[in-house]
Amino acid sequence: MKETHELTDPFEIGGIQIANRVLLAPLAGIGNWFVRLQAKRHGAGLAVSEMISSFGLHYRNERTLRELMRIHPDEHPVSVQLFGHDPDVMRSGAAIAAEAGADLIDINMGCPVRKVRRTGAGVELLADPELALALLRAAADGSGLPVTVKLRSGLRPGDRSGFELAVRLAEGGAAAIAFHPRAATTKHKGSPDYALTRELVERIEVPVIVSGGLDSAESVRRAYRESGADAVMLARGSLGNPWLFEELTGRRAAPPSRREVVAELLWTVDRAEEHLGAERATRYLRKFYPWYVDALGAPAEVASELQRSADLPRARELIAAQIPLSARLTPSL
Repeated sequence: MKETHELTDPFEIGGIQIANRVLLAPLAGIGNWFVRLQAKRHGAGLAVSEMISSFGLHYRNERTLRELMRIHPDEHPVSVQLFGHDPDVMRSGAAIAAEAGADLIDINMGCPVRKVRRTGAGVELLADPELALALLRAAADGSGLPVTVKLRSGLRPGDRSGFELAVRLAEGGAAAIAFHPRAATTKHKGSPDYALTRELVERIEVPVIVSGGLDSAESVRRAYRESGADAVMLARGSLGNPWLFEELTGRRAAPPSRREVVAELLWTVDRAEEHLGAERATRYLRKFYPWYVDALGAPAEVASELQRSADLPRARELIAAQIPLSARLTPSL
């Protein structure tokens, strides 16, 4: 039986020291360098990149290299998640990720999205354990880094193919397993099976990181306790709420103030403009605004303008206005 630890305790993945056991999950279309940096600023022990195509790296797609592979110096340690179905391409892609500064490589074997599954990648790999093992070995060989795998418990409710594959991957050299104990067909619905996660923890020697259903400090602590996992991996529950990392690592007890939420959203706007330029950032940020607008309780017309028409100067004006003028004034001494 594994020793129990606090979420604030450090641990290792393949010899890489992780400061605590609260991690940021790969967030498709979201988890770029500044989202990962935000999580690290607020206390995440490790942040994983959004899912990146091994083919995009192998063929040196310009956008993939320039945007998706951008790593900030303050992110480390950082894990880069790759997806794909060809071991030779995975070897090449992992090598490029390592050259770009990744500390770990993660392979996605759990994505249920049709366009990923159609290529034979993501959760489709649960049905082909030999290919999954070949991809693991290729990534390790190409990168020279510890390789982890993120996967689901099975293809459909009652199916344990993901569980069994996780065991084989751990025995085959995976440095850790990130386990989402829901079937692929349920996506994010239904209750995660933390008892199944505990069974996996007791079956394998490498760290098990539990994900799924972690949208509050209470739910995270319950999952950690019930699963016996070595760490937790926050995903959608941290969107617009990076303070959850602080709460779980003992840095915060109270919810963020209105001023803190506004400041964080303005920081996000600045980083998005830095990353994408003003025009693209204006469109890109529309997926971020609702998370913060809800926290601020902003009027519907503010939410609507941010979503529909606001350029960045106007967006900054609308966001800053969510702090009452009296609260923005500094009393004279």
